[in-house]
Amino acid sequence: MPGRKREYDEDDVRIRPGRSSRPRTRTRPKHSDAADALVVTVDRGRYGCVLSAAATAKDPADGLVTAMRARELGRRSVVVGDRVALVGDVSGASGALARIVRVGERTSVLRRTADDDDTTPEGRLERVVVANADQMVIVSALADPPPRTGFVDRCLVAAYDADVEPLLCLTKADLAGPAAVLGYYAELDLPYVLVGPGSDLSELGRHLSGRMSVLVGHSGVGKSTLVNRLVPDAVRAVGEVSAVGKGRHTSTSAVALRLPRHGRGRRDPGWIIDTPGIRSFGLAHVGAESLLHGFPDLVEGTVDCPANCGHTAGDVDCALDAWVVAGKADPRRLASFRRLLASRAGELDPRTDAAGHP
Repeated sequence: MPGRKREYDEDDVRIRPGRSSRPRTRTRPKHSDAADALVVTVDRGRYGCVLSAAATAKDPADGLVTAMRARELGRRSVVVGDRVALVGDVSGASGALARIVRVGERTSVLRRTADDDDTTPEGRLERVVVANADQMVIVSALADPPPRTGFVDRCLVAAYDADVEPLLCLTKADLAGPAAVLGYYAELDLPYVLVGPGSDLSELGRHLSGRMSVLVGHSGVGKSTLVNRLVPDAVRAVGEVSAVGKGRHTSTSAVALRLPRHGRGRRDPGWIIDTPGIRSFGLAHVGAESLLHGFPDLVEGTVDCPANCGHTAGDVDCALDAWVVAGKADPRRLASFRRLLASRAGELDPRTDAAGHP
């Protein structure tokens, strides 16, 4: 009838779906056209990358691209040595910025902590030094400063734990002989090279050729001098790869440098990753039993240890003491191993060397 009010039912009610009820797709772009690259420097959220297609270029700075992380990576870390996939502007032109959309599976991860004790904030904070290294070159001076075998022992533990081959590089060979240091590591069959001012670096070059090598050492041991000899234009190259729009020299972070190619050979000359001088190499991320990886000369001696032996000086039935008495290992090596155990338990300053000196 005219004038009669219309009656409404539920079919007339329209309900707008809430935002939280809208289905969200988990589909992510495949980025099949992404360019492969190597991360050579990290600086304040910007990553210097060298395109794989340019990795063998004559100029180390050729193919250098500045990139940032894509949101889809989430909290996945990106460090020097990572092999990544880039999209966006990969021209390397000034002001250009690409995005890292994938991080390749790592073949090795070298980590360290600021402390040995995992109950402290410093010990719980793991830092990835580099990824995908094949070799750790432990740079130690024979004099001025004197060799610190305690630090070398720590590096060996970290290298074996990361499944990275160690190489001992003894610098300043013109100031002292290597007999004492080499005698300390006699049971390990540890490869080494001697370097002095103006000495031939061909032997070291053979160890580095075709590999990704990370150089680790204290300040003052001659590591920077060695890098400049291996890569004559290292100062310029570091400036290129660490600029990332700011032009700052990356003196406090790792940087990867491609070794120069010699002759007309097509063989990969390899890369070196220069790291800043560090005072200590915390091992809180390495389990107590895994510490033995850095002391292969002691491993066989633990076979006769009782179950749950802590291998400390307080474990009276520890078979390592008899192993050393029998002349099968250097007593200084056992002392260094037990010093690391004590440091992990918070009983010793992790910055002391094998002799207990800071």
